Amino acid sequence: MTSKNTTLIARFPQLRQDFAASLVVFLVALPLCVGVAVASGVPAELGLVTGIVGGLVTGLMRGSSLQVSGPAAGMTVLVFEAVKEFGLPALGAIVLATGLLQVGMGLLRLGRYFRAISISVVEGMLAGIGLVLIAGQLYPALAAKAPDSGLGKIAGLPGAFLDALGDGTAVASLALCAGTVAVLPLWKHVPAKVRTLPGPLAAVGLATVAAFALDLPVAMVEVQGLLGSVQPPPLSAFGELAGVGMLGTIVAFTLIASAESLFSAAAVDRLHSGPRTEYDRELVAQGAGNTVCGLLGALPMTAVIVRSAANVQAGARTKASRVLHGVWLLLFAALLPGVLAHIPIPALAGILIYSGAKLVPVRALAVLWREHRGEALVLAVTAVSIVAVSMFEGVLIGLALAVVKTAWESSHVKLEVVDKGAGPVDAYLSGNATFLRLPKILDSLESLPQDRPVCLDLAGLHHLDHACRTALENWAERHSAAGTEPVRLTVRTAAG
Repeated sequence: MTSKNTTLIARFPQLRQDFAASLVVFLVALPLCVGVAVASGVPAELGLVTGIVGGLVTGLMRGSSLQVSGPAAGMTVLVFEAVKEFGLPALGAIVLATGLLQVGMGLLRLGRYFRAISISVVEGMLAGIGLVLIAGQLYPALAAKAPDSGLGKIAGLPGAFLDALGDGTAVASLALCAGTVAVLPLWKHVPAKVRTLPGPLAAVGLATVAAFALDLPVAMVEVQGLLGSVQPPPLSAFGELAGVGMLGTIVAFTLIASAESLFSAAAVDRLHSGPRTEYDRELVAQGAGNTVCGLLGALPMTAVIVRSAANVQAGARTKASRVLHGVWLLLFAALLPGVLAHIPIPALAGILIYSGAKLVPVRALAVLWREHRGEALVLAVTAVSIVAVSMFEGVLIGLALAVVKTAWESSHVKLEVVDKGAGPVDAYLSGNATFLRLPKILDSLESLPQDRPVCLDLAGLHHLDHACRTALENWAERHSAAGTEPVRLTVRTAAG
């Protein structure tokens, strides 16, 4: 037996496992790709295009060997807002710019710094997305039109439910959506042989059969054809990239897609014992995929934890599984696009409502509140800001709050006063004196007697910012009463 044959035989079990895993990932990805596209307000086929690129382009590149990329529920709200504001032709230009920015950051080795983003901000971002996603998808479940803003979606739900009570179409649509949601958590209890079919595909399949068998008056996915849906961005769309609004959207796309991908990579690394993620290479791979998606006018991609976990749990060993899943998506989109027209939109809404609910970390928030209330506050404020304002502003508010919280916690300062009852009063400041602690410092200093000499020793400070230094000097100038020796400041010398 030749060494070549021996090598092939040695590799065959691994390839067989990757082949089986790729089929599982394909069956999980198919309904999610379509559902995310429909919820984002773009043709269903564009979701498949992004899934195909995630498999065939990003899947072939180095970074994280078992992580699977494609359209993500976490980007749905942002994409919907971008399409509504700038139009579908501009989406390709935004995604292309996002991809190029990600590639540049990866080449500059900035990928590792995304791990420095507060986990509370990321979880708050996902929670806010989840809440808006749930509220937004309840409207197609009720056969109603969703309001534009996040607050409007939530505020309008009671009225939408009341309107649906007397509408047979709305009741049928809601029942189909509720049935789809119910199947997803219950699917793990069915016999193991049946459970080889992934829950999302089973739920959509059962809903499709029910809609057909009962002749339910529900909306179906509109099909345009793969080639008809792929529209490269026109040159005019690139001229709008200099606008402040579009630049902000590109930054938001980049921040959220990169953070979600790299946090997903960290989670996937905990699921297997194979090679660890190379964060900078993974960021380049995600950027390359988004660049291609942008050129095709498709949805942005991120690494998706649901598909990645399914890939690992199905026994994948190499990146061949994710590449093959892209091949299966391509074959489906090319050979069976008409199947999409038989999928009920309420069923896809149910898939995304369930996905949105999983983005809201209720248990994690309860644990944070008991153990780290500051982190819980950052998470909650980020989520509420995204719902109340918008995705980009909400994330910025969360990041700013996380920075302020960290600065507050790190600026511990202690004032020790030694007063022997007569003669000078000695005061010693130690720690980190920043503007955040300035009110506390001044309140303590202003309580010192004004008719006795005061010596303020600053040698114990590790850090003294400009605001504090200026305020302390001003206090020293005005504190002493007339006829009393001025306050004496002692600072750390260069030798000390």
